[in-house]
Amino acid sequence: MELKRIIMDEKSIERAIKRIAFQIIEKNKGLEDICLVGIRTRGVPMAKKLANYLREIENKEVPMGILDITLYRDDLSKVAEQPLLKGSEIGFDVEGKSVIIIDDVLYTGRTVRAAISGLLDFGRPDKIELCVLIDRGHHEMPVKADYVGKYVPTSQEEVIKVTFHETDEDEKVRIYLKK
Repeated sequence: MELKRIIMDEKSIERAIKRIAFQIIEKNKGLEDICLVGIRTRGVPMAKKLANYLREIENKEVPMGILDITLYRDDLSKVAEQPLLKGSEIGFDVEGKSVIIIDDVLYTGRTVRAAISGLLDFGRPDKIELCVLIDRGHHEMPVKADYVGKYVPTSQEEVIKVTFHETDEDEKVRIYLKK
């Protein structure tokens, strides 16, 4: 792949996540019964950053979990012959809660569909919302994010890659051209 451009640096990512934190508080009139669930892999560092901002702003801990959607994917046979399972870590009851699923990029919506299926195995929340850093369009499922850091219209020949210090070498959002 060929790098086309960097569309967000570390500071702009932090600003976007902080803005999302304020939107969550405003939309939900506080943080009562709010839980965050990051989708492995890059939804997790984003969820951690968001939880930190929510705590900083409201002085309240928000439960945060990790969801591994590997077994819920509808393209599992295309992903790998022996998929690597890292497991989900949701150490709180989702029953009756407002759960915000967090991922780095919203593209086709298939990841979100898998995440909702996986989350429902843990119980029945009152509400499920979606938070993404980047919405790039091209949705194949009827999915719309409730909280978006940045809308980035793309072509099918482009790939968006989000990196975080926790999982990668740096913290940026890049657009690549497929070769």
